[in-house]
Amino acid sequence: MLRIIDSKLPHIEGDILAAWRAIPTPIISDERNRCGTMAAAIKAVAPGLSFAGEALTVKTMVADNLALHHAAAMAWPGAAIIIDAGGYVDNAVWGELLQLTAAKRGAVGVVIDGSARDLDHLRISPVPMFCRGIVPAGPHKAWGGEINIPIQCGGCPVAPGDIIVGDDDGVAVVPRDIQAALLVRCKARLDSEHAIREQIAAGVSTVEIFKLPGPDETT
Repeated sequence: MLRIIDSKLPHIEGDILAAWRAIPTPIISDERNRCGTMAAAIKAVAPGLSFAGEALTVKTMVADNLALHHAAAMAWPGAAIIIDAGGYVDNAVWGELLQLTAAKRGAVGVVIDGSARDLDHLRISPVPMFCRGIVPAGPHKAWGGEINIPIQCGGCPVAPGDIIVGDDDGVAVVPRDIQAALLVRCKARLDSEHAIREQIAAGVSTVEIFKLPGPDETT
């Protein structure tokens, strides 16, 4: 059975997403106390891909992508389609045709806890693709799924409307209700790391900068 929920959330404004595009995923993870990032196996299909978008969440049956066709048709400018495919990698649930559809609707990113195919197209698509695996075997289109519900993707909780950021390091999740305060902290950490780089360039070690314990001070 296919179930589509109306999220009833106003879409996140483009200037907010643009601000998050400038925040690296490691900075987000650090400011979330090393939480809020997806499994290491979920990576971009090509180097240099990055995005920040508003989560359109999908939970699909293993090896089935009926729900993904509906989700791609529902995407809007700024949407990031985040897919819980159960971590199953032996059947792709996404490929060139769905990627073209999502791009036409204005989606800015796709993340799959599962597999995709048509890698040659995905690598050059204007919509960055992140996934757990690549495999030629395709999906079924009949078993249903759910759209706009809380899901997990790569072991990380994702709710409809969360901000999703992807880059070469992986994918980070910013819960919608903390994004404003978190953005302030992330910008401050970026400034702090810039100052640390200047100290390193001046010859100061990270042991000195972070006042790390010496050999006789550890337990």
